[in-house]
Amino acid sequence: MTASTTGDDLLVLHALRCAGFTDLARVAAVTGLGESDAESELIDLAAAGHVTYTAGLFGGWGLTEAGRAADARRITEELEAAGARTAVAGAYDRFLVLNPELLDICGAWQMRPVGGAATLNDHGDPDYDARVLGRLIDLDRRAQAVCADLSAALPRFGRYRVRLADALARATSGALDYVTDDMASYHTVWFQLHEDLLATLGIPR
Repeated sequence: MTASTTGDDLLVLHALRCAGFTDLARVAAVTGLGESDAESELIDLAAAGHVTYTAGLFGGWGLTEAGRAADARRITEELEAAGARTAVAGAYDRFLVLNPELLDICGAWQMRPVGGAATLNDHGDPDYDARVLGRLIDLDRRAQAVCADLSAALPRFGRYRVRLADALARATSGALDYVTDDMASYHTVWFQLHEDLLATLGIPR
């Protein structure tokens, strides 16, 4: 298996595939590029007909159909050139084992049992929140091995470990939105990793 370095243009294109319609700051955060470099790539991709920009308060960047097709082709070519399909597929299988647990943790974070019924978690019970965060910390320890195998197969996957660790650190430091609610929350990054694995392996959702 040969290590593969993903070009910045593909990093940006694929970020829109996995994160969806979004703004420049989020593209930069997802890719790890500076905003000026990410914007330069977006402009070039727009000139090629692969992305479009929508202006306005809720504007941002999104893929065109041609861009989605180009991303699928290039991501497949990268996977095959690196000889990484078996490694990525194996990591995906292990990700699927953890995925239901992560969803259960997120559900427990958003709703908590009160008097035998589930109610919206207002985060007024720090002991309850601490227990749920403890479960997330335990899951994250196990997810690290999956992320390590993915980044060894295709280095671009390494960005997910950085983003997951950042979200968890923020959440455990008191920024509670970073579990499920922020655009850079643990759940959001995990969802994008899931999308990336499906796209990379050509598996329909």
